[in-house]
Amino acid sequence: MTNFTDTEVRWGVLGVGKVCELKSAPAMNTIPHSKLVAVMRRDAEKAKDYAERHGVPKWYDQAEELINDPEVNAIYIATPPHVHLALTLLAAKAGKPVYVEKPMARTYAECQQMIVACNEAEVPLFVAYYRRKLPHFVKIKELLAEGAIGSVRTVQINLKQPLTPTLASQTETNWRVMPEIAGGGYFFDLASHQLDLLDFFFGKITHASGFSTNQAQAYPAEDLVTGSFVFENGVIGTGNWCFCTSSLTEIDEVVIDGSKGQIRFSTFGDGKFTLINEQEKPIHFHLQLPKHIQRPLIQSIVEELLGTGRCPSTGEPAARTNWVMEEIIKHRI
Repeated sequence: MTNFTDTEVRWGVLGVGKVCELKSAPAMNTIPHSKLVAVMRRDAEKAKDYAERHGVPKWYDQAEELINDPEVNAIYIATPPHVHLALTLLAAKAGKPVYVEKPMARTYAECQQMIVACNEAEVPLFVAYYRRKLPHFVKIKELLAEGAIGSVRTVQINLKQPLTPTLASQTETNWRVMPEIAGGGYFFDLASHQLDLLDFFFGKITHASGFSTNQAQAYPAEDLVTGSFVFENGVIGTGNWCFCTSSLTEIDEVVIDGSKGQIRFSTFGDGKFTLINEQEKPIHFHLQLPKHIQRPLIQSIVEELLGTGRCPSTGEPAARTNWVMEEIIKHRI
């Protein structure tokens, strides 16, 4: 990567929508040697409104203008996935580090293009799989490494959500269920977090397959997915994702089974998880989540750019997650 000679990371954000209200962009002003200096949205009034409400000095309604602002030295792409590739190419061409929302892109091929462009421009590429830095998931990784449940054998993902009347009535304006924008449906939006987290725990998935379908026919994307996958370390996993189930069966649970115990957690929960082993009663952990959920990951990006740390979420593992999702939904029934 090009030497980052500045002593401060000055962020410019493309697409200041809902994710930037609390989860991500406001954290940039709370981290040492980090500052949010410019925001952009195609709707000029909304860009101006965001800047005024959050005390951001500059706002734009054109991506190129923000990217080429000499005061901005790092780009956060907070748009829907369909423009991640194009904006990453522009940022890389400008020689500026890129932090892009998840999923990294609509397809694995687009992810690969992003990686190549950033490598050729010698700029780093980070992806917003922020669960890699949340305290309870870091603790789970530590427990696994310590052998708290022995040798890991299997992992099971079970995520089911109801198709609410509100969601059904908003499908035409909900980009998350439009494959041409999001790459897929809620599977791409939510399962990407889960599969990336398992990559963080166990390493690369080398084989994946599955089935997908659209049972409820409420929107164009898949609403039911099942899959199996194998990690390079031999752990075997399965997943069941349904976004048209009954509210009675709603669930968010990941179960990791080992030779001496088990760890259970929810991916989208409040920092709780349970450790069960053969020698002790179940141990319940509850680690507090940060106010700005992306802050720990963004801080790791700042530290890497300034040469004092490393970010655990980069383009290579993020692209692997896109590959796994594509393999799982490949067989549409």
